[in-house]
Amino acid sequence: MKSSASKIQRRAVNGVFLLNKPLGISSNAALQKVRWLYRAQKAGHTGALDPLASGLLPICLGEATKFSHFLLDSVKRYQTTIQLGHSTTTGDVEGEQLLEQAVPELTEELIEAVLAQFVGDIQQVPPMYSALKKDGRPLYELARKGIEIEREARPVTIYAIELLSFTADSITLDITCSKGTYIRVLGEDIAKALGTYGHLTYLHRIKTGHFDLIPSYTIEYLESLSEQEREALLLPVYAPVDHFPKVQVPEGRSEYFSRGMESNIEHTAEAQVLVFDGEKCLGLAEITDKKRLVPKRVLNL
Repeated sequence: MKSSASKIQRRAVNGVFLLNKPLGISSNAALQKVRWLYRAQKAGHTGALDPLASGLLPICLGEATKFSHFLLDSVKRYQTTIQLGHSTTTGDVEGEQLLEQAVPELTEELIEAVLAQFVGDIQQVPPMYSALKKDGRPLYELARKGIEIEREARPVTIYAIELLSFTADSITLDITCSKGTYIRVLGEDIAKALGTYGHLTYLHRIKTGHFDLIPSYTIEYLESLSEQEREALLLPVYAPVDHFPKVQVPEGRSEYFSRGMESNIEHTAEAQVLVFDGEKCLGLAEITDKKRLVPKRVLNL
């Protein structure tokens, strides 16, 4: 029996879409929606946001997925509000209330002194409600069954924490951090250092690598556009690494590069360069100290 809805015809779409992810859906659900709207054959996101988090989620389509790991590994920036006074099972408003303790009198001096303790290289224990796996099973599946296992602390880096505002029982922060940082855990730890418990009520990502929240676009806006207008929103395939040095492929060597073959090049050594043939990006390469252009990631455009 045929489906009443015709099967979507996937196509080769290459580029980066800057999504402003809404609250209430997972990063994967948002990714699949964007992929469906573009009818893209291949897509990947660049660092998951919790369903109760919103903000910048760059989506790599087609050949751009070859550069997505550079954004996964990049510095992130968030704005968040920590509600003080009690903790929850999940570290945010979705969880059930756990421990409760009175909030001490807050002053700007007290908060700033506590925040300073968390700037730099720190150790962080991942939460049970996370996508990390134990024996192939996500920790959140175990947590939902009331099972808690020991987790090893992991090194993360907090580059900056700015106090944006505070009330008698909440603080709002601007945080710049390394990949792998759990803002929920950081919020809990800051609350404990203030002498109470806490959980996140707001989390919004405003920067991923060199990409800012503005300009980014909502799913609703994307839905309102024609296919041609949607394609106009796409950044180039190489946008995740646009800050890398750029070189022109040696004359007559474009096809060889695209086959993954090395070439001689008159250029100083570079660990990573974007290689172009005119305005067409061929891929990513290394230039050795022997002036050899070595393809690392070849684009099929």
